[in-house]
Amino acid sequence: MPIGDRLLRAKTKLSIPGRVWYKPAMNTIHTPTVNRRDFLSRSAQAAAAGLLGSAFGASSAATSETLVQQLYGSMDEAQRKTLCFAWSDPRRLKVDNNWHITPQKIRDVLKPDQQDLVRQIFDKLHSDEYKSEVWRQFDQDNKGDGGFGSASIAIFGQPGTSQFEFVLTGRHCTRRCDGDSEKGAAFGGPIFYGHAAQGFNEKPDHPGNAYWFQAQRANEVFQALDGKQRETALLGESRDEDGSDTVKLTGKTKGLEGISVGDLSADQKDLVNKVIADLLKPFRQSEREESMKYIEAGGFDNLHMAFFKNQDVGKDGVWDVWQIEGPNMVWFFRGDPHVHCWAHIRAPQAA
Repeated sequence: MPIGDRLLRAKTKLSIPGRVWYKPAMNTIHTPTVNRRDFLSRSAQAAAAGLLGSAFGASSAATSETLVQQLYGSMDEAQRKTLCFAWSDPRRLKVDNNWHITPQKIRDVLKPDQQDLVRQIFDKLHSDEYKSEVWRQFDQDNKGDGGFGSASIAIFGQPGTSQFEFVLTGRHCTRRCDGDSEKGAAFGGPIFYGHAAQGFNEKPDHPGNAYWFQAQRANEVFQALDGKQRETALLGESRDEDGSDTVKLTGKTKGLEGISVGDLSADQKDLVNKVIADLLKPFRQSEREESMKYIEAGGFDNLHMAFFKNQDVGKDGVWDVWQIEGPNMVWFFRGDPHVHCWAHIRAPQAA
């Protein structure tokens, strides 16, 4: 099926001044953005009303953040000693492609109903439109280690206050939620997702990969470039994968790798908008909106897009490895030998 047919979607506008941002319209939840003060107030009201429930059930209106508070409240002293840490712990903002933030896996330290709460927390971090694909990827990549129960979690700070963060890790997974405790950080800090759909070394068209559609969209940008622009955008080797340093922000607007979005035509910029929309597609609406707000604040024209020819799977001229980088954003897509995606977006003043 042609890329355009696969990715066809209605264009709907997000109300960010000065820029029309595109997002998928079909099956998208329009969850209102909640700031930290509102979140804490609503959490306290919900707890007082008994809406947070016990560890054995959760309201359908619960968010990942309120479920973290519920999970924390259900833990006994031994569990908290194993899984809960100070806000200042350096592991809180670590990101990697295949790791465990604590050595204990959730199946070994949490009761079944608590594990179900962790499932709900993870589930609600993703869009209704795409969460089934996220689950397919996670289950497939972690089945050799026992599935979701092989994941590990940590809670930093104290849920229900203005300073807490929940982090879940496993193979091809670093996800977090924090009720905006980490000021100016989309997703609560850097995240990772990926997929090895049909083995470690995927075929050039990455059949079955949950995230390859993002690279297909990015290649539409490259195809729209003229010869001189392609020379600027196409480089040799990509950055290395090195944990949190992979997505270290530079704060620079000049001297970044690839072609500047400011040098593109209006039609080409529109394609870049669509790439960003697809990158954000798997995640909940509040994260999409916060991410785009920070990207816009850092200057859309300050973004640079680069493609890397030395890591072309199958040597077919469809670039498997590429990135978008700006002063306060890095989104690195490494599709060789399978898909790894590293993302870090902050408000300009927090970068």
